[in-house]
Amino acid sequence: MIPMSSDAQTSVAQGATSTGMPDRLAANGLVKSFRGRKVVKGVSLDVQAGEVVGLLGPNGAGKTTIFDMMVGLCQPDEGTIALSGQEITDLPMYKRARRGIGYLPQESSVFRRLSVEHNILAILEMLGYSRSERMERVETLLKELDLVHIRKSKAYALSGGERRRLEITRALATSPSFMLLDEPFAGIDPIAVADIQQIIIRLKQRNIGVLITDHNVRETLSITDRAYIINEGTILEAGPPGVIEKSEMARAVYLGEGFRL
Repeated sequence: MIPMSSDAQTSVAQGATSTGMPDRLAANGLVKSFRGRKVVKGVSLDVQAGEVVGLLGPNGAGKTTIFDMMVGLCQPDEGTIALSGQEITDLPMYKRARRGIGYLPQESSVFRRLSVEHNILAILEMLGYSRSERMERVETLLKELDLVHIRKSKAYALSGGERRRLEITRALATSPSFMLLDEPFAGIDPIAVADIQQIIIRLKQRNIGVLITDHNVRETLSITDRAYIINEGTILEAGPPGVIEKSEMARAVYLGEGFRL
């Protein structure tokens, strides 16, 4: 048996994959209060590489605050967030992005007056690629997300589904290991929803871990490996979609008695 190098042993201990890419994003004991009211009460959750996980719950349940802490939009009062065993709790969002955490906000994040192609190039330029590398990378991304035919279109002229694809493409430009998607199905028609679902499945196939929070429960659960149902700042239920669907607590508080996948 060939002994592992000290670097390899460290990577395994910290949860890194054999390729050196992060393989687990985890939160442990998150607590958050606003104006004296505790909205998140000791929540722990995780996302593995190549896994799609849902973060769901009724309005005011605390899921948005949990998601924001995972992204780095706000800091927990207590608890930690770690990427493959390395704590990132105090890192701002841009430093988390450098570590491999991509973020798709609910609000439009594209430059409306730039073309599809130049929206992607704007991200690549910030990453320090040479011109030839940028052009090669933009071609790859346009093909991957089926944007070649609208590459010259201005962002303001895109449909809701096309804009969402462009936003995901921009997030992918940083080559993330994890993607955190905030309401990816909001404001788009059913055909576009199915399109975005297929993109998320492709992210999973590329071994990217995906965390989704969305009000479209059925559309989210239909593509997740696991989900957490949040209620009153705690995890009410967790497990595969089939477990969530049959959970009496989840039905009583969130899904409704007639819910079916």
